[in-house]
Amino acid sequence: MIKVTLIRPPGCAHCAAVKMTLEKMKNDYPELTIEEIDMTTPEGQALVQKYNILSSPGILINDEFFAFGGATEEQFRKKFDALK
Repeated sequence: MIKVTLIRPPGCAHCAAVKMTLEKMKNDYPELTIEEIDMTTPEGQALVQKYNILSSPGILINDEFFAFGGATEEQFRKKFDALK
């Protein structure tokens, strides 16, 4: 299983674009699940502090920090393939 967690504020267009990229990749990675956590909630704030997320979205893969500020499809594919 590949679990991607997006830590994001409400209404973030850039974050929605990252999610759309991930949704598009589900055909190639059927084990992919996407979780979104609102960074304005106590849970979201705890993750922002824990991983020092400086821009949206913060991205965790399998509960490990991957990136903040987004990632490209190529970057996701490289990471997902390494996890297989």
